[in-house]
Amino acid sequence: MKPIVLQFLFLFATLQLFAQNVPEEQVADTSQQVSDSINSEEKADSAQQDSKLVYIVDIKEEIAPPVLRMIQKNFREAKEKDADLILLHMNTYGGMVETADSIRTKILNSKIPVVVYIDNNAASAGALISIACDSIYMKQGANIGAATVVNQNQEAAPDKYQSYMRSTMRSTAESTGRDPKIAEAMVDPDVYVEGVVDSGKVLTFTASEAKENGFCEGIYTSIDEVIRAYGFEDYETLKYEPDAVDKIIGFLISPFINGILIMLIIGGIYFELQSPGIGFALITAVVAAVLYFAPLYLEGLAENWEILLFIAGLVLIAVEIFVIPGFGIAGISGIVLLVGGLTLSLVGNIGFNFSNIELNGLIKAFLTVIIASFFALVGAYFLSMKLFAGSSGRVFKNLSLQDELTAESGYTSADSTMKSMIGHKGVAFTVLRPSGKIQIEDDIYDATAEMGYIEKGEEVEVVSYHNTQLIVNRPFEE
Repeated sequence: MKPIVLQFLFLFATLQLFAQNVPEEQVADTSQQVSDSINSEEKADSAQQDSKLVYIVDIKEEIAPPVLRMIQKNFREAKEKDADLILLHMNTYGGMVETADSIRTKILNSKIPVVVYIDNNAASAGALISIACDSIYMKQGANIGAATVVNQNQEAAPDKYQSYMRSTMRSTAESTGRDPKIAEAMVDPDVYVEGVVDSGKVLTFTASEAKENGFCEGIYTSIDEVIRAYGFEDYETLKYEPDAVDKIIGFLISPFINGILIMLIIGGIYFELQSPGIGFALITAVVAAVLYFAPLYLEGLAENWEILLFIAGLVLIAVEIFVIPGFGIAGISGIVLLVGGLTLSLVGNIGFNFSNIELNGLIKAFLTVIIASFFALVGAYFLSMKLFAGSSGRVFKNLSLQDELTAESGYTSADSTMKSMIGHKGVAFTVLRPSGKIQIEDDIYDATAEMGYIEKGEEVEVVSYHNTQLIVNRPFEE
């Protein structure tokens, strides 16, 4: 019941008592009861208003697109829950600069105060994110700094990347009231700050050093201590728990499941090419491809061009098999693009920038694709033999051609037919410039002149063959 309603009832009750000539002592007692009720209600409302909601977010992995997606989702939920504070619980060695910059911007633009508790490491990209927070708290033994941009070999990146990172660290420190020169020294070993860091050394603070230089508000052993140090005595905590979609995505992007899906993609394609028209193998490959790429795309790993690489590879392989005889440039290019699309989708590059991708991660992704593809091809081969071989015990023997086209049955191969034509003589049925047609007895064949042009009606002799074309020349005069 609201206080204004109670006050109205109090006034009404007082008037009623006076109207009924109730003794003054009884009126006082009634007034006191109503007043006590109003005060207790106000105290309850005040206590409820004093209780704070703290939203806790763990950052305990490499800073990559999945972390950005999680941060964005967490900040939306914190806003929906009317949280009074967002607390980042951090332990990271860093990660991608582009992702860290996006998280930094999200923190700086947040209307809800954001603090970070570093209980072990906030290196590189983690340092940038930490400096963007309103307050930094650390555990004894924790470190912050070492924000030099490095490549996949852990070597310092070119100066244009360092320059961008220096500027970003300075502007972030200025936005949160910290010394921009110290922030820059965490990136550039040439920056000298008297009494803090010597030239030639990249700056990394311990917890006590960070506190001494204004990059840490306090050293505490637990999250509860941090929240109380921030000024909240009566509070509730809410920690992000992955929902069903997040759990499914996390399951599908695990290395083991990635390997299984690659096996289904490659095996399904091979199976369909071996037994075209059945359909279920192609459907399996398509479903596996969707389950493979969709979670990686949502997590920010697979990009549009990487998926297009995979599709282009499939198209080139199909063209090589069904349109162009033999196996040449189109087929090899298709395999390269297909493997490239599957591999690159597993690493967290931004566009065509691979400068922050560790070589070990790229090798691991490549080996995952190659090993899974190998087992898929071997498995598909033996499975096709098991399901479609001609013996009566095979499962799907009626879905494939069972008759054997043997020489005993009167069948011959194109290769044996072409070979048997060597030495035969005929006439040019058309002009050979150098390709055309020749006639041997009553049959017409595609042919190519070995040397020069041969006019229509000239006598020719078969000297060789290539695929389904005869190679001919004018007969040598005896």
